[in-house]
Amino acid sequence: MAFKRLVRFAVGDSISFGDLLSDNGSTYKVRPLTGDPFTKLQPTEEVVQVDKPADALAGPFDTIDVHPDAREMLDYEGELTVVVGRDAKNVSEDEALEYVLGYTAGNDLSARNFQVPEASGMQFGYSKSFDQFGPIGHTIVAASEIPDPQDLRLVTRVNGQVKQQTSTNDMIWSVQQIVSHLSRGMTLRKGTVIMTGTPAGVGFFNKEFLKAGDVVEVEIEGVASVKNEIRYP
Repeated sequence: MAFKRLVRFAVGDSISFGDLLSDNGSTYKVRPLTGDPFTKLQPTEEVVQVDKPADALAGPFDTIDVHPDAREMLDYEGELTVVVGRDAKNVSEDEALEYVLGYTAGNDLSARNFQVPEASGMQFGYSKSFDQFGPIGHTIVAASEIPDPQDLRLVTRVNGQVKQQTSTNDMIWSVQQIVSHLSRGMTLRKGTVIMTGTPAGVGFFNKEFLKAGDVVEVEIEGVASVKNEIRYP
């Protein structure tokens, strides 16, 4: 799917994508595109690492101020979030959980328009790195209180409506595998926050992107939750 200026527009009750050919301020000429502008994602042989800067972190109840460039396809990703308790390097999967301080909930907010290959060369990190794009929970439950991090219930709601609901046993990579992989040849520093991936139900596949005033809640049952309003300052 080739395009120069990707836009989305309504056709009846559905949403389509197109290549914006002209814009005179009041009318638009668009060449409709067939197919999906996003690369189809398949499970990989290795854990995929996408870094967020520290300033992407936000509080559990903060209002999220969204930059204008990130508003067009703003999406939620409810995720189990891991906090590393001590420096780790070349840690085996068997010992990986010994390095976990605890667990909380997180929302890995993403500007999907920057995930289109033609827009940023598949720079998923940039799409997730805007300030406040990583709100995490108000509590960290000690690892000793969670005997099996792959047996937790995750629910994501937008304006009170359930969008994601699953168990962490559906994760492609376990917490053990993720921590071990991230420490391979690199020092994983204590205090590092790891979001572990999101289940089905994100807004992109239904073309239901977040807008100003929406409230997104991510809950890890018995662990923590975040609840953040989206704002366009």
